Amino acid sequence: MSTPATMNPANNRIYTRILRLGSLLALGIAVVGCIVGGLTVGTTGVVGALIGTALALVFTGLTAVSILLALRVSGGTLISGAFFGIVLGGWLLKFIIFLVIVILLKDATWVNTLVMFVSIVVGVVGSLVVDVVVVTRSRMPYVSDIALPGDERGSQTH
Repeated sequence: MSTPATMNPANNRIYTRILRLGSLLALGIAVVGCIVGGLTVGTTGVVGALIGTALALVFTGLTAVSILLALRVSGGTLISGAFFGIVLGGWLLKFIIFLVIVILLKDATWVNTLVMFVSIVVGVVGSLVVDVVVVTRSRMPYVSDIALPGDERGSQTH
């Protein structure tokens, strides 16, 4: 019998590593964004870079946390209503947060929306790269309960 995903410490290590590398990525985006934004448009560029970086970090964190929570609630079953509901709920929450921030800041004179937008885009694309790199380099054990034709287990009668 396969081990549920919540009991598999490799899942927790993967998402913990994604959160750690995502945080380092956000730190790098904040530093570069503040320098570039500050030099090009001044204080409003620094504020835009910090808000954009914070949003990118929140979005990355919500993704990892929602998947870990969904795995725990669903008992490690990826094909369950609880898993999909929690993950899709996390995506919906991120979308609502994004819309609220954009609406609140669209006419703000104290933030450069272009620098904020670029910081968000770089953060989202960077987090996707982090996800792909961490998952492809992980060594995830896989155990199957399914007997395939020609498999010794498949030829035995129970």
